[in-house]
Amino acid sequence: MSLDDTSAFVYACDLDDVPREEPFLVSTEERPLAIVHHEGEIHAVDNRCPHMGFPLSEGSVDDGILTCPWHHARFEVSCGDTFDPFADDVQTYPVELRDGEVYVDPHPERNRDPAERWSERLDHGLQENLSLVVAKSVIGLDDADVAYTTPVDIGVDFGTHYRREGWGRGLTTLGVMTNLLSDLRSEDRRRALYTGLTEVAEESAGEPPFFVQDPLSTEDVAPERLRSWFRDNIEVRDSDGAERVIRAAINAGLDENEIAGLLVAAATDHIYLDAGHRLDFINKAFETLDHVGWDRADDVLPSLVPGLASASRAEEASTWRQPIDVAALRSEIAEELPTLLAAGDGKEWQEPDGFVATLLGDDPHDIADALTEAITAGATATELAETVAHAAARRIAQFGTANEFRDWDTVHHTYTYSNAVHALSQRTDAPELYRGIFDAAFAVYFDRFLNTPPIPLPDPDGDRDPSTVLTDLEETFEVEANEVVTRAGNLTAEYLAAGGEAGELKRTLGKALLREDVGFHTRQNVEAAFAQYDAVDEERARVHLVATARYLAAHTPTRRAGEQTFRIAERLNRGEEIHED
Repeated sequence: MSLDDTSAFVYACDLDDVPREEPFLVSTEERPLAIVHHEGEIHAVDNRCPHMGFPLSEGSVDDGILTCPWHHARFEVSCGDTFDPFADDVQTYPVELRDGEVYVDPHPERNRDPAERWSERLDHGLQENLSLVVAKSVIGLDDADVAYTTPVDIGVDFGTHYRREGWGRGLTTLGVMTNLLSDLRSEDRRRALYTGLTEVAEESAGEPPFFVQDPLSTEDVAPERLRSWFRDNIEVRDSDGAERVIRAAINAGLDENEIAGLLVAAATDHIYLDAGHRLDFINKAFETLDHVGWDRADDVLPSLVPGLASASRAEEASTWRQPIDVAALRSEIAEELPTLLAAGDGKEWQEPDGFVATLLGDDPHDIADALTEAITAGATATELAETVAHAAARRIAQFGTANEFRDWDTVHHTYTYSNAVHALSQRTDAPELYRGIFDAAFAVYFDRFLNTPPIPLPDPDGDRDPSTVLTDLEETFEVEANEVVTRAGNLTAEYLAAGGEAGELKRTLGKALLREDVGFHTRQNVEAAFAQYDAVDEERARVHLVATARYLAAHTPTRRAGEQTFRIAERLNRGEEIHED
């Protein structure tokens, strides 16, 4: 807007009322302003510090710098730009002097599109690991009606370029939160994006960047050879070589099925890498690409390579070797897989009675026999992975709270690994995926002592009103006690038995999840349970929600520091006075 257009200007104050070299509060009908008479010039800025809303009229001005007295954020007084990354630029307003009176334009023309501004601020918040800036940016983008994929894409771009170790907890959390969006209350979707993005920033903070290796420039290489090269490089822990191969595979136009198969093969050449995390990370990387688009594959998929190359291999652990050499048993089965799959080709499998009981049993040979017989009977990878995931959910649903607390992580790792195998079975037809099924099933076997004795699965009548049951369930997440863990599972089952709507139950669990500082595993657990609930029949689906309700209750309540930061950002966005609390 030109300063010649005086119609937009409103009276602010008399010039004589404004002290020199000291901010002066003026309340207009539009907003409170800080008027600054400094070095012979009159300036007007928003009186609310953009950091946390403290009144700048109580600050100081010197050498062209306006300083907030609360956290000492500094602003160039004429343009409002901040010197301090944790703050934001303060809005300035055009000023006119008319016959000793100060007039201000409270609605200056915005120079930047809000979506562009908040995208840039989000990137800055990620770079500086500033959670409040990230929260403000997520809210600003949402208010500007920017699609959720924009902040996710910004987070993916940052996380894949600024962490030498590549894909890890941060990007996985972002993928988890993005997957949860459709199951959350509308007001919690912002929280989910904030949670995922702050985890990306935190994990990348202080880390060296990811230095990109160029793809192999060779052309017309058969997909099977690229696959072999990739596996060979991962086998000898050559991250650089494997990265060049996968980039070549992407450039060669291999489709999602082929590249997923390449990664699954490398991830199952050895057993249960990094307690299952590596295969889960592969799955989350592909699910994230479902949101941001396959054109980001060249950034996302190579970031998986460092972790694959450096991962611990379960066959090196005594657990898999003694007193029964389960690793050797798994290796024998892997060699037999082509013959087993050929025998089952064209057949349709029907799950026999007692199949899940065998998976939950105490003899790994019986488990191996049940699975190999299922394959020769025509069981698909998806069918077997779904059943193993159900058995893994049973381990959580029947987990005894007398166990060590950290053993929750043990049954959790098995569960999220099983969920990843199941999800990948719907993305690739790679036969190596069956090795992941055996790894998951044997992990269920190793977890058997954590169900000694097993907590009974709830079987309620469902006579109460579902809304009352849901209220009772919410209360279990407010109490830190072993007793509420089983109660949370029982109430979840009761709610569903009473005809409660599963979507409302998910929203309630999501609400409890997002207000807490629960950490990586709990977020993974809830997302996996929601995915499994949607994928299986009603009878088995219930177990997944019972399991995750128990897991969530075991890990709540917390200090809720992240929620406090997000609520500050929300209140600032609404114009509330934070400093008065």
